[in-house]
Amino acid sequence: MPRARAADGTRLSYSVEGSGPALLLIAGQANSSKWWSQVLPDFSERFTTIVTDHRGTGSSDKPDAPYSTRLFASDCIAVLDDAGIGTAHVYGTSMGGRIAQWIAAEHGSYVDRLVLGCTSPGGAHGIERSAEVRKSLAQADPMKARRALEELMYTPAYRGPFNTLGDPWMPPYARKRHLFASAEHDAWDVLPSITAPTLVVHGTEDVFNPAANAPLITERIPGARMHLVEGARHGYFEEFRAEATPVVMDFLSS
Repeated sequence: MPRARAADGTRLSYSVEGSGPALLLIAGQANSSKWWSQVLPDFSERFTTIVTDHRGTGSSDKPDAPYSTRLFASDCIAVLDDAGIGTAHVYGTSMGGRIAQWIAAEHGSYVDRLVLGCTSPGGAHGIERSAEVRKSLAQADPMKARRALEELMYTPAYRGPFNTLGDPWMPPYARKRHLFASAEHDAWDVLPSITAPTLVVHGTEDVFNPAANAPLITERIPGARMHLVEGARHGYFEEFRAEATPVVMDFLSS
């Protein structure tokens, strides 16, 4: 994998596949580019598709310093610059959607079309997960906590693969810094400044990042559209790939 260098010197691994208009895919919290493994071949058939390892994950550097979704956004810009890509479609899911909000708001010249999946505006206006969900993820038994995460990401009918359950090789400090970055996200005030055509996608049964956030974002970004995937949980883009991927590709190609 090639490596870009962030403004603070952090080395960021990324890969580029396919041909056509550029598309940047941004993974969720505490996950590497493997988050996109199942759907990447679909997108790379039509787009020059870029996936990255967030700082703290995969083959990227893992500095023990504060992280934020704005910092992750600037990392993504460093990747695009290193790859020689001046404009791209941007599709972020979960924390990746939070990062994508900052890219579109603060680096708008880089963004052609924007897709925000299973994400939140954060801050006081975002709809937080329930105390019950938080408790299920905080179980001391790691196997029970993993099972709880699986149930939040996928329906009982899904049999895998499970690409969204976290980078197992992350050091504990990096995992905590990812958690803090996502929890501190608040882009509410800048969402109205986004000018890129925007699609908001969410599973109707998502309680990990409650589905009520989707209409909040849609109403906040001028001209944004919304697509709800009926019956899907947080990992809609993987389990409900047959519906979600064509919806996103049609939007990006329109």
